[in-house]
Amino acid sequence: MFRIITLWLLALLCYVHTQAAAPFVYEEGMPLTRIGRYLELFTDKSNKLGIKEIQNVSFTSPGENVPNLQITPYTHWARFSIENPGAARKLLLEVEYPTIDDITLFELLPDGTFKETRLGEFTQYHNRIFDHQNYIFPLVFQAHSTHLYYLRIKAGEQLQLPIYVGTKEQVTTKNSSRGLIFGLYVGVILAMSFYNLFIFLSTKDNSYLIYVSYNIFVGLTQATLQGFAFRFLWPSWPWLAMHASVLVPIFNGLTALMFVQQFLQTKQHYQLGHRLINYLIYAYLVAFIPALLNWYTIAQIWVQLVVSAAAVIVFIVPLKMSRMGYSSARFFLLAWSVFLLSVIVFVMRNMNLLPYNDFTYYALQIGSGMEALLLSFALAHKINVFRAEALQASQENERLVREQNIILEDKVHKRTEELQTTNEELNIAMKNLKDAQTQLVEREKMASLGQLTAGIAHEINNPINFVTSNIKPLKLDIADIRTLLNKYDGLATATDVKSELQEIAAYKQEIDIDYIHEEIASLIKGIEDGASRTAEIVKGLRTFSRLDESDVKSVDLHEGLDSTLVLLKNSIPPNVKVEKHYGTLPKIECYAGKMNQVFMNILTNAFNAIKTHSDGREERVIISTWQEDEMAVISIKDTGPGMTEKVKEKIFDPFFTTKDVGEGTGLGLSIVFSIIEKHQGRILVNTAPGEGAEFIIYLPLKIAVMA
Repeated sequence: MFRIITLWLLALLCYVHTQAAAPFVYEEGMPLTRIGRYLELFTDKSNKLGIKEIQNVSFTSPGENVPNLQITPYTHWARFSIENPGAARKLLLEVEYPTIDDITLFELLPDGTFKETRLGEFTQYHNRIFDHQNYIFPLVFQAHSTHLYYLRIKAGEQLQLPIYVGTKEQVTTKNSSRGLIFGLYVGVILAMSFYNLFIFLSTKDNSYLIYVSYNIFVGLTQATLQGFAFRFLWPSWPWLAMHASVLVPIFNGLTALMFVQQFLQTKQHYQLGHRLINYLIYAYLVAFIPALLNWYTIAQIWVQLVVSAAAVIVFIVPLKMSRMGYSSARFFLLAWSVFLLSVIVFVMRNMNLLPYNDFTYYALQIGSGMEALLLSFALAHKINVFRAEALQASQENERLVREQNIILEDKVHKRTEELQTTNEELNIAMKNLKDAQTQLVEREKMASLGQLTAGIAHEINNPINFVTSNIKPLKLDIADIRTLLNKYDGLATATDVKSELQEIAAYKQEIDIDYIHEEIASLIKGIEDGASRTAEIVKGLRTFSRLDESDVKSVDLHEGLDSTLVLLKNSIPPNVKVEKHYGTLPKIECYAGKMNQVFMNILTNAFNAIKTHSDGREERVIISTWQEDEMAVISIKDTGPGMTEKVKEKIFDPFFTTKDVGEGTGLGLSIVFSIIEKHQGRILVNTAPGEGAEFIIYLPLKIAVMA
């Protein structure tokens, strides 16, 4: 019996709950109707109740046509019923609040089960039944029927429930007009943005660029609140759709505060206001932390608090500055006041202090659009102010210039006389410096020429001496042969031929005719070798100097290296071995004579370094060549004393030398560097104390000859 009574009481309680609110009666021909007063609400603070459990809880009437559920982390339930007293029909239920994260409509079916339709920002946009940013559910009614519905809603931001019921045509007409008005609003925002972007490109004033950024985020904020951002910008990104109502306002606030600082120049004119705005910027940046950690409710409340503080401070700062006499602050104050009024209307609507109608719905768009126009006018006024200030400054400058010109002319006259005297002295000093430089360069050339001449003289003298020393014994041998021939000639008139022949035989034995034959052949061979050596030296000299090839020509670098070694043979210390490791190189385009001068200077330095610091042990100079891509590479490496890093950094500087005073001009490697640079190549140096030095020259196979 107790169980029967308990079940009866529960059934009665369920009946009372389901029948507590009067149903919305839809009559034929009714306009699109908001049904907020027919709703009953319940807040599930556990976020765990399902449709079965929710039928057993107590619902309450909101007493408002658009219920305001504030910012909470809880799940909200709405219960309502719709009666269709007429024929069968199809209607639409529209929840005009597109930032709801999760919304589900439960319809009680005749068999006691529920039909469930779930929408929201938690899933991709294309999963919606209707292609619209608002949540639209289809309702199908049989004739003379009443349907019971439950709505489950969850949102991390401010939540209101403007719910409409009507035909498809009525919903489409309303949304089309709203879309048209929002399109006009977007057009105003984009027009102001492009206009000021053009001004920024012309003036390079950062105020305009920051204003454009602020304007774009203002428009993006409205697009997010109206659901257009999720619909058109990121339909496949639910995470961003759920977080955009926090993240976009943060960027909006940051760009707004930066624009205030830049436009009003608070850092120069009102430092206290500048610091207060900096604090607000830091507060906005802190809001990123809970937003990105998915502490959504905390992020929303934090942003609302920062926005409230920013609204007050950004109103006070230009108000103070306008009282200080800054005209730009007055324009900004007017624009901000208009926007602030629209925000107040929007907040009062959300708090149900003002009715939910077209004016309160569009208040924020109207306010931000007017603010964009007024701020554009303020920026234009700022240009006019700058022009006036620039004109005034220009006039003041002209006056100062005229006054200063009189003083300056006298000073300039005196200074000109001093400069003329100084200039003459400098010209004399410059001439002396050029003369000294010319003498040093000539000295370097003469030193190289003297060294080269000495080497050539020594090299030619050896084969010439060899030829000279062979001539005297050759003459004696020829004289003996002539005497022998004369004796043979005397046989024609001799009376005693036999005795004459015996005398000739004795003479041939006396002069050792066989040895004379061998000696003459040897002497002629020696003369031939000396002549060949002399010809080789002359050829090497001609190859080295290339006096007949001053233009760029294709040259075999190996010939240049060999000719240089021939001419430097006398300068090579006896304990130095020259090793040649020639790779395969094509002929390259270069100034042959100048490249030979490069080889001469580097090899001469290597031999001198070894000669100066050698302890008599065997040293080597290694010459290697190879090709890398389109570059010919020549490496000249010695085993001499090497150089320190400090010396290495200066070796190509003009007049730098490590030799004793009077022994070098310091121009050799400077000339090397300039020649390689002229060939569009480069030179590297690898060296360390005690490890020798290596000069690596990179030369292009073909060079572009400068006209």
